[in-house]
Amino acid sequence: MAALVLSACGGSDEGGGEQEPLVFAAVPSEESEQLEASFEPLLAALEEDLGVPIEFEAVTSNAGVIEAQVAERVDIAVYGAFSYHLASTRAEVEPIAAPIQGPGMEPGAVTYGVVRSDDSSIQSLEDAAGKDICFTDPGSTTGYLQPLAALLEAGVDPEADAQAVFTGGHDTSVASLLAGDCDLAFVGDVFIDRLLPARGLLDPAAVTKVWTSPTIPAPPLVVGTWLPEETRAQIEETVTSRTAAEMAEAGFCEGSEIDGPESWGDQAGVAACTIDASNAWAFVPASAEDYEPIARICEITEAEVCTEGE
Repeated sequence: MAALVLSACGGSDEGGGEQEPLVFAAVPSEESEQLEASFEPLLAALEEDLGVPIEFEAVTSNAGVIEAQVAERVDIAVYGAFSYHLASTRAEVEPIAAPIQGPGMEPGAVTYGVVRSDDSSIQSLEDAAGKDICFTDPGSTTGYLQPLAALLEAGVDPEADAQAVFTGGHDTSVASLLAGDCDLAFVGDVFIDRLLPARGLLDPAAVTKVWTSPTIPAPPLVVGTWLPEETRAQIEETVTSRTAAEMAEAGFCEGSEIDGPESWGDQAGVAACTIDASNAWAFVPASAEDYEPIARICEITEAEVCTEGE
C-alpha cells in the first residue's frame, strides 16, 4: 500500500491506470457515518489540491490507527495527543496541524470530570475511591491518560481503588454516566460544552463538573513521513490555509453548511463547513515540540501504553 501511495503522490501514473488513494483515518467518537461527514469538506479540499483520491477510514481504536501507520497503510490521521506521542515511538509520522475552536484561540483543550447532577457523593477526585469511573479509550489523552495522572496525584488508583469502565468514546461515556453505569466520567470539554447539547444528547443541567484538567495539546493531524516532502507540504498548506467559513465560501460543503457556534465569537452564526468532528474554526500549524507535555503524563502514570512501542 505504501509503495502504491508513493507512486500515486509522486506524479502521473505512467501506466495510465487510476491513482491509488491516500488513506485518511479518524477514531469514532460518534457514529462513523457522522464522523466521515464532518471531515468530508476537508477531504474534498485535499483531493482538489493534491489531485489524488482520499479514502476515509473510521478505525475502531487509537491503537488501530497506530498499527496501520506502523504498517504505512494510513497516510493522514487525526487522533489524540497521547496517541501521537505513542505513534511517534513506533511509526514514521509527524504532526503538521492542530484545530482551534474559535478565531484567535490557541490549540488545546481541557477535559472534565463530570457526575450526574443528582449525585452529591463525588465533590472532587479524592471522592472517586470505590466508585465506577467511565473512561473512553486506554490510548486517549483527554478520555483516560490525563485523568489517570490526576487521579493518581489525588491518591486514587483506578485499578486498585475503583472500577474502571472503558466506553470507547466521549459521547458514550456521557450516555453511560446518565444511564447509571458509572458514577464519574471523564469527557473532553467540547462534548460537554457544545457538541452533545447542540445535538440534543445532553441537557447541561444533567451533569456537574467536579474537575477540570490542565490544558492538553490539541488532537493533531498527522502525516506519514513516507509520503514525498512536497505532498506533506501541500497537505499542511491545504488544511491550514482556510477557515471553516472560507471553506464554505469556496463551495466545499454546499448544501450542508452549519451555523458557526457561539465559541466563534464575532463569527458565530456565519455559514461554515465542518472541518473535523468538533466544529473547529480552523487548523493551525503544529510540530512535535507541541506534544512534549505528554511525556510528563507518562512519568506520572507509568502507563503500559507509554512503553509498549519500545
